[in-house]
Amino acid sequence: MKRGRKTNEANSSSSEETIEKESKRHKVIDEKTVVVQSPDWANLLQDIILQVFQYLPLLDRAHASQVCRSWNQVFHMPDLWRCFEFELNQPATSYLRATHPELIKQIIKRHSNHLQYVSFKVVDSSKESAEAACDILSQLVNCSLKTLGLISTARPSFMDLPKSHFISALTVVFVNSKSLSSLKIDDTPVDDPSLKVLVANNSDTLKLLKMSSCPHVSPAGILCVADQCHGLRELALNYHLLSDELLLALSSEKHVRLEHLRIDVVSENPGQTQFHTIQKSSWDAFIKHSPKVNLVMYFFLYEEEFDPFFRYEIPVTHLYFGRSVSKDVLGRVGMTCPRLVELVVCANGLRPLDEELIRIAERCKYLSAVGLGECEVSCSAFVEFVKMCGGRLSQLSIMEEVLIPDQKYSLEQIHWEVSKHLGRVWFPDMMPTW
Repeated sequence: MKRGRKTNEANSSSSEETIEKESKRHKVIDEKTVVVQSPDWANLLQDIILQVFQYLPLLDRAHASQVCRSWNQVFHMPDLWRCFEFELNQPATSYLRATHPELIKQIIKRHSNHLQYVSFKVVDSSKESAEAACDILSQLVNCSLKTLGLISTARPSFMDLPKSHFISALTVVFVNSKSLSSLKIDDTPVDDPSLKVLVANNSDTLKLLKMSSCPHVSPAGILCVADQCHGLRELALNYHLLSDELLLALSSEKHVRLEHLRIDVVSENPGQTQFHTIQKSSWDAFIKHSPKVNLVMYFFLYEEEFDPFFRYEIPVTHLYFGRSVSKDVLGRVGMTCPRLVELVVCANGLRPLDEELIRIAERCKYLSAVGLGECEVSCSAFVEFVKMCGGRLSQLSIMEEVLIPDQKYSLEQIHWEVSKHLGRVWFPDMMPTW
């Protein structure tokens, strides 16, 4: 009995010790778990919080600023508001959340003097969103913007606004900024008088101007910009604004060398748009002044409207044909575009472009990027084209349907031949099957 009692006491003591050890071990684990699950977010470095906030939309920033005092301080740091994009849409026409107008007013009231790099993105096609953008612009009386971009991701909704309302809001920024260096106002009702206001207040700082599809601007209006803004380095405009006088103004000794000139040649109604011709002497003066300029031309014309173009040598470097273009026009490209670096042809028709591609390879010694869509080229001519261009073709995007097998090469063989001449593995692009 005594031996049994001692054994039971020993077992009981051992069990108590085990339970105590287990409880201590669980306590340690629980303590560690508590530490991991409850970090002190308020003590994160403000520089880290600032980096995170910069990726958040305005509404999410406002919600995050209510977490704690430290995050609210970051929300009002000037660095957070130097670069900002206003996304505007109406909840009835978009699946995206609309930013509350009262929140925007509060931000502008407190941080308009911190804004420097600003863009307005209208993510739907509603007139109301474009009006909201103008209302915000008209409030930027204490700002000193360096860049301004007005972007319509749907149809150009800014064109639906009353011209006077838009011009009034834009003029507020032009007058008060005094240091604009970059301005993107494509598809807007901007006009000549508003450009004069821009030049009067920002002529010493403006370096980039993109204003394609602005029907209220005349060649005289854009010429005023070129005459006064001698630091302009990048310019994008429609062909109807291009003139001999503009090229000569950009070629004056007072003007810096232009780095990028984009010209959109667009026709919406076939036969109703008359295209003028730029003199070769004007192009020559322009290239003499800016020999390294990238001259980008986008053509959205019908075949019968190409007659004024590619009749003599022009210094284009990047050429895009967005509609069907004839064999004759592509043949003239090979004869008149010796500076060509990139060529994209979206459509041509059912006549093979063998001779035209060979001519382009012979004459365009700087060609390094080619894209062909709804065209036809024999496999033999395509291999010869690649062989002539060699390894300088850094980008070669050809749909498989473009290549026509012949007696010399099949579609299976052309992959190896083209890869051999390029010095890298190459395959034609495939049309998605879904």
